[in-house]
Amino acid sequence: MIVYCATSNPGKLREFRAAGSNRIIIHPLPGLNEIPPREETGSTFEENASDKAAYYSRCTDEYLFVDDSGLEVAALGGEPGVHSARYAGGNASDQANNELLLARMRGMEDRRARFVCAIALARGGEVLRVFRGAVEGVLLEAPHGANGFGYDPLFYYPPYGRSFGEIDPDRKLLVSHRGAALRDLVRFLERLARKQPR
Repeated sequence: MIVYCATSNPGKLREFRAAGSNRIIIHPLPGLNEIPPREETGSTFEENASDKAAYYSRCTDEYLFVDDSGLEVAALGGEPGVHSARYAGGNASDQANNELLLARMRGMEDRRARFVCAIALARGGEVLRVFRGAVEGVLLEAPHGANGFGYDPLFYYPPYGRSFGEIDPDRKLLVSHRGAALRDLVRFLERLARKQPR
C-alpha cells in the first residue's frame, strides 16, 4: 500500500520513510510544492494535523497523513508548542528558533521539556484517525550534536544520557514522539491493507 505524506521537511520525510514497512510504502505527496500551503490556525497539534490532512487529502485518491509536532517547555507555559517551527518568525531557521528558546530560558532552573507529535490520517477530505506520541526530556543550556533537526540538539533524553542531536536517527525513532505516533499509524494502515483485495 502506498501512503502519501504532506511535508517538505527533509528531516521528517526521512523519519516517515524509515517508519514504513514491507506492506506500507510512504512517499511525499506528488506536486506538493504546487499546492497552495495550508495555514496553521489550530491551537493544538491535533487540530493543525487534522486540518492539513483533510486539506491535502483532497489532492490524491490514496491515504494521506500529516504530522504536526513541536516542543513544549514547562517553564514557558508550553511554548513554543504549535509555534515551534516558526518560533523566531515565519521563515525562521532551526538555529534562530534554538537561539530564541535559549535566550528565553536563560536563568531558568526548571528545564523540563516534552516533544509532542500528532499525526492525522485522511482520505478524500475526511480525517479517519489521529495518532499522538510524546517523549519527556530536559532542555540543555547549549546545543549538543549535529544529528536530527529542529530542537533535537537541545533536547536531552535521560535514558540515553545524551541529546537527540547526539543519537543515531534510527535509535532516536525508537523512543521519539514521532516514532511512537508513526508506529501506531503504520499498525493501523497494515490492518487496512490486510482488508484490501490482493
